[in-house]
Amino acid sequence: MAMISAEQVICRAGDEGVMPLITLNEFFDGNDDEGSIAPNQWGYGRPALAELAARLRVIEQREDVAWVRVQLHPETMEMEELAGEAVAICTTAGESVRAAWIEGLEASGTIPELVDVYRDIPAVPHGATVWSVMWD
Repeated sequence: MAMISAEQVICRAGDEGVMPLITLNEFFDGNDDEGSIAPNQWGYGRPALAELAARLRVIEQREDVAWVRVQLHPETMEMEELAGEAVAICTTAGESVRAAWIEGLEASGTIPELVDVYRDIPAVPHGATVWSVMWD
C-alpha cells in the first residue's frame, strides 16, 4: 500500500472531521518528508523516516503488540499535508520494555492514551493498553 494522501485522510475524517488512525504503511510508504513527524527533533537526534519506520515495524511484529498506528496532527486537515502527532502502540509490554523501544527516537515519552479523538481504531485486546509515543 502506498502512502495515504491528505485528501484521503480528509475524506476518511468525514463531516465530523475526526481523523483516522493510520497504518505505518499509510504514513511511511513513499513518505520522504522528514518534517512530517517530530519535525523539531529531525536533525537533533530523531532518526530518519526510513529508520523510524523500520523500528516501528519491528515493534509491530512483536507477540506482545496488537497494533501500531500513526496519530495525525489536526494540521493535516488545515495544511493538506500529512503531519504526524504521535505513534500509538497497543501492547501488553511493561514499562521497561516500552522505554527500550523509544530509546534513541528523541521522543518526549509515552502516555497511556491517544493524544486526540480518532476514528478507525482497531480493537484493543483484553489486558492491552494503547500507549502514545510523543514528541514535543
